[in-house]
Amino acid sequence: MNDRAHSPRQQGVNRRVSLALQGGGSHGAFTWGVLDRLLEDRRLEFDCVSGTSAGAMNGAVLCSGHSTDGREGARAALRRFWQEVGEWGRWSPIQRTPYERLSGDWRIDDSPGFMLFDGLGRMLSPYQFNPMNINPLKLVLEKSIDFDALRYAAGIHLFVCATNVRNGKVKVWENRDISLPVLLASSCLPGLFQAVEVDGEHYWDGGYMGNPAIWPVVYESQSRDIVVVQINPIHRQELPRTALEIQDRLNEITFNASLMREMRAIHFVNRLIEAGKLDPREYRSNRIHLIAADQSLTDLHASSKLNAEPDFLEHLFAIGRRTAEAWLERHFDALGRSSTIDIPALYL
Repeated sequence: MNDRAHSPRQQGVNRRVSLALQGGGSHGAFTWGVLDRLLEDRRLEFDCVSGTSAGAMNGAVLCSGHSTDGREGARAALRRFWQEVGEWGRWSPIQRTPYERLSGDWRIDDSPGFMLFDGLGRMLSPYQFNPMNINPLKLVLEKSIDFDALRYAAGIHLFVCATNVRNGKVKVWENRDISLPVLLASSCLPGLFQAVEVDGEHYWDGGYMGNPAIWPVVYESQSRDIVVVQINPIHRQELPRTALEIQDRLNEITFNASLMREMRAIHFVNRLIEAGKLDPREYRSNRIHLIAADQSLTDLHASSKLNAEPDFLEHLFAIGRRTAEAWLERHFDALGRSSTIDIPALYL
């Protein structure tokens, strides 16, 4: 993991950070808003980005745009990407019902299209109900990303992960190896799409084993500040009681499990270094920061992760920008000095 090509540091940049971007379907538009606000702040520079599923797409689009036109190129590329997603969402068979539109609810579990796909997914595999393996994201990604720029001149070290179907291990790719199949593999939900083949192996969504994978950033980043953008709620107050609520909560727990394990490991190593039990020349402590709109995203029904309406994506984008703005105002001065979250309280 040493084939890197960093752009010269910009004048006036005060803090250098790495990003860890979670996946979560269309809720990744929240991350778009966060990134847009962070890119707008010229006091920040990005060293590494690790992403899974929608986080991997956000990371790849950011790096592709940044490689050609800097931070403004990255912001423009992210907007074009999510606008393309929204255009496909206009014609998706999964749409809100008239009642949900009138009530302002973004959930789509009452949609006839959602019920149809949910029923098909319980009886048939994607090899049966989608034998042509049609995936609209393929066209969106082809149109949105310059893979040559991403591989060789991104200026930011990008990591993308997926789950190997055969051995259950996490697979991590970096800039020079990232391709369209890699991004599709990282976002491949096994109930919706056929496993994606990359170099003779088959992969499902990376969220099962790394959402996102933080260890590559720990090993490779020149910065000790890691900013996690989390879109899957960890805590819920209400007990899930319906079959759909239980399934949704199981998915949230599953897609947060790897992140919680890595946070425990980071906290453990940090404590050993502080206690003088590990040589800081061989091990290093890391400062962890978190940008999450837990209440805003928790209030959204899990089915809304399949809602790609342009208005919904812009709604999430606005939440992301506000959340990042508040985070910068509150925590910017801590960058380079200390973590801004209590890891044991959140993850242990």
